[in-house]
Amino acid sequence: MEQNEQLHIGCHLSSAKGYLAMGKAALSIGADTFQFFTRNPRGSRAKAIDPEDAQALFRMLKENHFATILAHAPYTLNPASENPKVRAFALATIADDLQRMEYTPGQMYNFHPGSHVGQGMQTGIRLIAEALNRTLRAEQTTTVLLETMAGKGSEVGGRFEELAAILSQVELSDKVGVCLDTCHVYDGGYDIVHDLDGVLAEFDRIVGLSRLKAVHINDSKNPMGSHKDRHEKIGQGSIGTEAFARIINHPALRELPFYLETPNELPGYAEEIRLLRQQYRLRKH
Repeated sequence: MEQNEQLHIGCHLSSAKGYLAMGKAALSIGADTFQFFTRNPRGSRAKAIDPEDAQALFRMLKENHFATILAHAPYTLNPASENPKVRAFALATIADDLQRMEYTPGQMYNFHPGSHVGQGMQTGIRLIAEALNRTLRAEQTTTVLLETMAGKGSEVGGRFEELAAILSQVELSDKVGVCLDTCHVYDGGYDIVHDLDGVLAEFDRIVGLSRLKAVHINDSKNPMGSHKDRHEKIGQGSIGTEAFARIINHPALRELPFYLETPNELPGYAEEIRLLRQQYRLRKH
């Protein structure tokens, strides 16, 4: 029996021109999935959804055998804030986004867990889990993903243990998972260049590989353990092309969808997609 023969890969696309336009842009660069912001990444207002546009995209995804697409919450969310107004904004935004996601059912929604801003890691973890318990719904079709972080300042999610602690407190456990960001975990001190097997074994022991649903595939401008979170184009940073070849071909990762968040425009993304597809080797049982 052959394994998946297609590297499911896409990039981050602008939703400014509508849902179907994103799908067409993805096709134009050889992608079979993509990521997009649900609203302005630095703002609070979301553009009204055109149901016909969303349905047209949904049909296109099926017709072209796309992998699951990934929506990204705005960076301004912080459900772990010490400020009740900031927490309330995060809850309202997540709840609204999850309602909007049902226009394209069965997809994924990713967010940065948040920062405890001096309250302590355990308090931050508790507040994030509480936010999920207040916004997740049993009837939703969207899977919500916690993103692995680089561990800057008071960020929550820079260690696998922190993500596991959040997940353990979420009541609707089947609605949540993890998105692994290669730049973030490397900047966070996990050596995916020289010990990918060991890092994934550690993730499996602490979180569980069954929780891993997506990968942000980004090179890093900084060395391992820098806690900087600065993305670089594939092969032009400290992770390097050879490490990415191992990542996309790893048995625990190769069938997951990969999303590029590198500093690129469409032609650059198209080139990275071609490069990574060249590194993708077919394997058989």
